[in-house]
Amino acid sequence: MSAASPAAPARKPSARDRLLAAADELFYAEGVHTVGIDRVIEKAGVAKASLYSCFGNKDGLIQAYLEGRDMSRRERILTGLKGFATPRAKLLGVFDLLAERVAAPEFRGCAFYNASAESERGSVAEVAATANRDWARELFTDLSRNAGAHDPVALAAQLVVLYDGALAGSRMDGGTTPVTTARAIAATLVDAATA
Repeated sequence: MSAASPAAPARKPSARDRLLAAADELFYAEGVHTVGIDRVIEKAGVAKASLYSCFGNKDGLIQAYLEGRDMSRRERILTGLKGFATPRAKLLGVFDLLAERVAAPEFRGCAFYNASAESERGSVAEVAATANRDWARELFTDLSRNAGAHDPVALAAQLVVLYDGALAGSRMDGGTTPVTTARAIAATLVDAATA
C-alpha cells in the first residue's frame, strides 16, 4: 500500500491580490483619500515597491479597486436577475437585489458614489463612477425595453434616479426602507410606462 501524497500547499496570494484585497477593505470602509498607501501596504504585508510595480501609484490602485467593485456588482446583478421570470419582474428585481445588498452588515453605501464624492472632477474615481452609472443606465434601458416600455430611455432615467436615492437613503438611514419605497414607486412607473 502506498501512502497518500500530502496535499499541495495552498498558493499564497500574489502581492497584487493582497494589495487589492487590502485596498478593497480599507477604501470601502474609510474612503479612498482618507486611507494612505502606507496603511494599504502594511495591511497587505508587501513592500512599497510592490504597489508601484503593480499599480504605478495610488490612483492606479484606486482605479483597480473600483474596477473590481464594478465587475463584482455587474456579476451580482446579472446573476441575480436570472432568478426573475418575467421582464417586469427583472426590472423590479434590480431593486430586490439592491435590498439584499443594503441589508448586509458590511454595507457602507455605494463604493462609486463614496469615492466620487471625495474626489476632484476628472479623477480616476469619478471616471470609474461615471462608467458604472452608465452601465446601470444601460441595464435599466434594456430591461425597460424588454418589459415593453413605450419610452425605455425615459423610464430608465427615472429608475436610475430612484436607484440612486435608494442607495443614498439606505446609507444615511440604515436598513432597506428606502429601497422598499423606491421599488414601490418603480412599480407604479413601470406599470404606467408599459400600459
